[in-house]
Parts: sequence; structure tokens; C-alpha cells
Amino acid sequence: MTTPRSYLFVPGNRPERFAKAFSSGADAVIIDLEDAVPPGERLAARTNAAAWVSPEHPVLIRVNGAGTEWFRDDIAICTAPGVAGVVLPKAERVEDIRSIGKPVLPIIETARGFWNVSALAHAPNVQRLIFGSIDFQLDLGINGEGEELLYFRSQLVLVSRIAGLPAPVDGITTVFDRPDAVRADTQRARRLGFGGKLCIHPKQVSTVNECFGPAPEEVTWARRVVEASAGAGGAAISLDGEMIDRPVLARALELLKQFREP
Repeated sequence: MTTPRSYLFVPGNRPERFAKAFSSGADAVIIDLEDAVPPGERLAARTNAAAWVSPEHPVLIRVNGAGTEWFRDDIAICTAPGVAGVVLPKAERVEDIRSIGKPVLPIIETARGFWNVSALAHAPNVQRLIFGSIDFQLDLGINGEGEELLYFRSQLVLVSRIAGLPAPVDGITTVFDRPDAVRADTQRARRLGFGGKLCIHPKQVSTVNECFGPAPEEVTWARRVVEASAGAGGAAISLDGEMIDRPVLARALELLKQFREP
């Protein structure tokens, strides 16, 4: 199975949007029972999610946090066959992950969650780490999405690699009617080693998918490298003035692995 690039949230209290989200082109859809839903509508959101999920359109579900009154019943509906995994907000304790019994994507969005991130990444059933950058800023009193969070983003990439997990998922871009902002945020995430991004609107999906795939010129370069290397029998060679050895070939093969036909 291909690792998702885009994860699109859809509020659980808006069931009329579920099918649209599923057909948006997002690699994964998250029905949200937490932040996107007013507290008074969270029971209805859970009911909506339980009624819609099926193996024909598998989704992830963002449950309410482990310390909330809704957590236990949220987890109960996640046993349905159509639930591909659980997105756990404000993940801080391995015990909470153990209690879920499904693939889990912990959101690292608090100081304590970040402090415990290595243990969380190594917990059973953890599928991938997510960076909840907005709430993380709030918890630590940080003001800024750029260099202010560079250390924390880089640590999530490193921990994911050490734990043998796919590259982590970056947080949301709050604007959805400015493709340039979504593109800039996604390109930054990819440069830092992230492999996916949360989306809050279908308009963001195509930009995120494009940015996490190789550019056409990269695909052309990778194919030429592979062909040249094959002709050299694995020996180091020169192509367009660049030495092609094992690490360069590995990079080319990885780019081709990431390439998806439009």
C-alpha cells in the first residue's frame, strides 16, 4: 500500500460532506470528532461517523483526547471494519495508544507529547506520527510556523526514522484559498523530511499531492540515472558532469518509487 501524502479532515457533524471528502483526491480521509466539532455536537458526530464508515470507503477517525468524556465511546466505534485507523490528538502516553487496538496516528501537539515522542513512536500499532503545529505553538507559547518550529519538526523526522515509521505528517495550513501558501508550507515540510500533510479543505489536496511527488524534471533525471547505471553494470560513472555512484542511484530509485502517474 502506498504511503498517503494528503490527509483531509471532514467534520463529523457534517455528514453531507463525507462522500465529497472521499472523492476529493485525498490519499486518506479523517472524520473529525474533535476540534472541528462543537462540544454539543460531538455525540451526533460520532453517530454520523458510525453510520457512514464501511469497507467500501475506509477512513481514519480523529477521536477526542484520552482525558475527555468522549474518548471511550469514540474508540468503541473504531472497531468497525471501515475504520482504517485512529488519529489520537494530544498524544502523550503509551498506555493510551495501547488501549486503542487499531493502527494509531498520534498527533504530537503538546510539550509532554514531544518529550515522550520516542516512546510513543515505538508503541504497538503506531502507524505514523503527525505534528499538530497549531496547538503545539499554543502549548509552548511559540509564535510562528517557520524557523520557530524547525527543531521540533526535525526531531519528529529523526524519531520516525529511528522507530522505522514512514516520514511524519506535517500540520495544517490555515488558509485554503491561497495555493501559494499551501505550496510553500508543503515544500518546506518535504525539504525537512516530512512525507505528508494534513488538509482542512479539498482545495488544498491537489497542491499537497503534487508537492510530495517528484517534479517532472526529477523523474526524467532519475530515469536517466537508472538507465546509465544499468549500462555500467553498477560501476560509478559520470552523467552530465555528475558522478553517479550508489547513493545517487539510491536517490534516483527512491524518486521513481514516489512517482505516481497523474
